[in-house]
Amino acid sequence: MPNIKAAEKWVRQSERRTLRNLATKTKLKTLFKKAKAAGDATVTSAVEAQFDKAAQKGIIHPNKAARKKSRLARGQAKPAK
Repeated sequence: MPNIKAAEKWVRQSERRTLRNLATKTKLKTLFKKAKAAGDATVTSAVEAQFDKAAQKGIIHPNKAARKKSRLARGQAKPAK
């Protein structure tokens, strides 16, 4: 247990942030799977926006967001017959 009163508050804040970030990461994983399965451009763009938002807030690394968006876009590109 921290000796400093402010450090006790930091611990509480860290726990709240960890739970909130974990919930967001879980939601992103689910959205990614659904968008990949759906193959719809409108769903994909909405999911890409969520990844951008999470990267902007620091929940995930910006490169991870870019990688996930790229993989979604790559899945959307269907070869012409």
